[in-house]
Amino acid sequence: MSNPLTLSSSAVARLKFLETQRAHPCFFRIRVDSGGCSGLQYAFSFESEKNPEDVVITQEGVRLVVDDVSLTFLQGVEVDFVEELMGHYFQIKNPNSKTACGCGNSFSI
Repeated sequence: MSNPLTLSSSAVARLKFLETQRAHPCFFRIRVDSGGCSGLQYAFSFESEKNPEDVVITQEGVRLVVDDVSLTFLQGVEVDFVEELMGHYFQIKNPNSKTACGCGNSFSI
């Protein structure tokens, strides 16, 4: 079975680097919250433990956790890591999004 969401090669590399900067192994959490200028927004964090309702997705040694409610909004997305002159950031490429704000962190379905 394929993963409900995927990481680009640049996202995998960046997450592996960030994990080396942490004292303990961790999960990279992707969450969808209500809010933002388009109604829903993405949130990212590193966590040492997962919750019982979390889905764990492993790709190339990187462990993602997503709660079951957020996963319904994240089916088919690609998480990318972008490095530009103005900064670097994780970007969600969501084929299910109908609208998104200019910063890319807020969307609607």
